[in-house]
Amino acid sequence: MFMQLDSRKILIIFFSFIFCNFVTAEEIFLSLKKNRVNVRYGPSFESPIKFVYKKINLPLKQIDKKENWRRVIDLKNNSGWIHWSQLKPINSVINIENKILFNKPTIFSKPIAKIDQGRLLIIERCINNWCKIKSNEYKGWIKKDNIWGLIN
Repeated sequence: MFMQLDSRKILIIFFSFIFCNFVTAEEIFLSLKKNRVNVRYGPSFESPIKFVYKKINLPLKQIDKKENWRRVIDLKNNSGWIHWSQLKPINSVINIENKILFNKPTIFSKPIAKIDQGRLLIIERCINNWCKIKSNEYKGWIKKDNIWGLIN
């Protein structure tokens, strides 16, 4: 009986360890909090600056983390380390092909505008396969396919 209890504990610890590692390895998307953010070669302020992002709300994929640092990659596969204080939960996407902006979340509603490939779009909310976005003077719905910054 005592041996079964220990093996159960070991199994619980083993599966907890695997599950925790699986959850922390999950890729998530974040956005830049500011208009100017330094990207570094390593996860410290002593590490040299690799390049600087100059676009608030730019979506980035987190691919690693170490303490208060996040290793990110952008749409063009540029990567580096950013301090977590310069990042926020995702609120934007980039369309990777031309899109039509619709008045309602259906292709049968009135088209509002053509959104060119590469445009930064601010997300208001998403339902099913549609996201309500705003882009400069336009506001409406786009299909979620072929946009970068969301995990489907």
